[in-house]
Amino acid sequence: MLAVEPDLEVVGEAADGGEAVRLAHALAPDVVLMDLRMPGTDGATATARLRAELPGVHVVVLTTYETDADILRAVEAGATGYLLKDTPRDQLVAAVRAAAAGRTTLSPGVAARLVQQVRGEGDRLTPRELEVLAGVARGLSNAGIGRELFITEATVKTHLLRAFAKLGVDDRTRAVTIAMERGLLPGTGG
Repeated sequence: MLAVEPDLEVVGEAADGGEAVRLAHALAPDVVLMDLRMPGTDGATATARLRAELPGVHVVVLTTYETDADILRAVEAGATGYLLKDTPRDQLVAAVRAAAAGRTTLSPGVAARLVQQVRGEGDRLTPRELEVLAGVARGLSNAGIGRELFITEATVKTHLLRAFAKLGVDDRTRAVTIAMERGLLPGTGG
C-alpha cells in the first residue's frame, strides 16, 4: 500500500521486533510501522529500543489490539502513532507522512481511550488490585486470595471495592470481565 506513493519508499520488512531493530540500524528509516504482538521481541519492547538507540526514527504502531494496556505500553515506549489495521489506506499514508514530520497520529478510538486515562475516567488499577482480580478470575474466594497474597480477607475486600469503583462495576464477575476486556489481566484481552 505504501510503495505506490511517490514520496514514500519501503526499505525493509521484519518478522519480529528484534529484527525490526536490527534493520532500522542498518537501513536508517524515517518511520517504522510496528505491530505489537510478534514472536520474540514484542512491538512495545522494540519501540522502546528504537527510541533509545535511534531517536530520529519515529514509530507508528499498526495493530489489531486496542486494549488500554496495549495502548499505554506503546505510547510509554515512545510510539509516535497508534493505528488499527482496519485504518483506511489514505489515513495510513497520512499517518506515515505525519510521523515522518514528528507529528502524533492516533486512531479515534485510541485517542478517546487515552483521553479517558488522562482525565482519570479510567483510573489505573494498582498492582495489588490486579493481583486480587487475578485471584478472582481463577475462582478463588476472598479468604483464598488473602492466603495466597499474605493479606487479610478484609484487605482483599478493600482492594476489590477500590477496583470496583475504578472499573465502574458492582460485583466480582463484572470486574473480572471488564479487566479482561481492557487487557489488564495477564494472558487476556486483544
